[in-house]
Amino acid sequence: MRTAYSVETVRTAERQEMARLPEGALMQRAAAGLAAACAEVLGRVAGRVYGSRVVLLVGSGDNGGDALYAGARLARRGAGVTAVLLAPQRAHGPGLAALRRAGGRTVAGGPETGAGSAVELVTRADLVVDGIVGIGGKGGLREEAVPLADAAARSRAAVVAVDLPSGVDADSGEVRGAAVRADLTVTFGAHKPGLLVDPAREYAGSVRLVDIGLPLPGEAAELEALQHADVARLLPVPGAESDKYRRGVVGVAAGSARYPGAAVLAVAGALRGGAGAVRYVGPAGDAVIARFPETLVSERGPERAGRVQAWVVGPGAGDDAGTVAEVLAAEVPVLIDADGLRLADADAVRARTAATLMTPHAGEAAALLGVGREEVEGARLASARELAARYGATVLLKGSTTVVAGADGGPVRVNPTGTSWLATAGSGDVLSGLAGSLLAAGLSALDAGSAAAYLHGLAGRFAAEGAPVGAHDVAGAVPEAWRDVVRGR
Repeated sequence: MRTAYSVETVRTAERQEMARLPEGALMQRAAAGLAAACAEVLGRVAGRVYGSRVVLLVGSGDNGGDALYAGARLARRGAGVTAVLLAPQRAHGPGLAALRRAGGRTVAGGPETGAGSAVELVTRADLVVDGIVGIGGKGGLREEAVPLADAAARSRAAVVAVDLPSGVDADSGEVRGAAVRADLTVTFGAHKPGLLVDPAREYAGSVRLVDIGLPLPGEAAELEALQHADVARLLPVPGAESDKYRRGVVGVAAGSARYPGAAVLAVAGALRGGAGAVRYVGPAGDAVIARFPETLVSERGPERAGRVQAWVVGPGAGDDAGTVAEVLAAEVPVLIDADGLRLADADAVRARTAATLMTPHAGEAAALLGVGREEVEGARLASARELAARYGATVLLKGSTTVVAGADGGPVRVNPTGTSWLATAGSGDVLSGLAGSLLAAGLSALDAGSAAAYLHGLAGRFAAEGAPVGAHDVAGAVPEAWRDVVRGR
């Protein structure tokens, strides 16, 4: 499992490690890893380190020191290294001395000298190293750094960020102004939440973690990103004596005369989610049976539909508030999606004793929170946590980065799989059915949401392979994703 830690936790661990090491040893570890990563990048973009052109964008903090020491290592290997100092009087002294001893040079890039020549250097570089702002930075780039970031974005140079792209928020993943867009971010000691969550994740490019020996307690993690092995351990496997009821029955209350397809797609996801049977309740029974004859269809409503271990309610439900209320009254885990989120009574959700999993996209989350959609998209972690706290429910917030926040707090799960081709009508219905089936099979709301998002994202990749797909294609690829996870590929 990949974990991410807050700035405060990382800094505490850094202080503990520095207290037992010789002065500067921790920075040298970081610089060595950074220099090695930069050398690999130069090998790809310039063919070699020797004779390549490297520009360091250096601020006043320790990130600037990391960049200077790494630049010194590259200069000793024959690279032409120039450091652009945005705060010359506050640049990291020992790092600056090391760069000059290795043959590197410096130019001023602050507002008092003008950044014209520095911008020209950036445009001619093979590699630009962003050491402007450290992990404690807040807000966007300062005015004097913006032309340099813009020049790096326009240039043909590869951009490597030190620990975190300057201008993004390490803890929240928010981007509140101009920021550096990196091709690679080399982060030290631990992932930071902003590296795993959009919109900041988009600025980070590929992320490489350099282990510098920080003593980080697992229970202090802010984010968790499951990997294949983690998901494989969660997926239900039927035993020798299993029957359809022991494996779990998921009820799906979805669809309407206007949106029968939502019911079909939710059932499609549910049938591939590990439960032993799917019981459908709603007006789209004929459409469901025509596509999936193994479905148990009931016309008597949720309360009299028969035995279920979990419910999925809401996809394509229109204005059927009565069905949503019946499902919320059930004493089994419930997943609420789509129209169900709008129709569900907040007090009824909070009063539930069984697990509740809510699966909004950004627009639905914004409506529930009473804010603009752009606010949710710009602060995904905070929005998911706020919804979970308000409703006493686990919240799976769908989007470019899907995050799952538990009802009782704790680390937020961030999903590392997926593809932009999943942004297609009905894809969320498939996800709801899949997650509901995992709930019925006995997974907690947090695990069911996390595992379903992982499988759904992987299925989207397999189905798309770089081309447009429909939601039914994604549902059809879930077994392939399941097998891939179990085999550990």
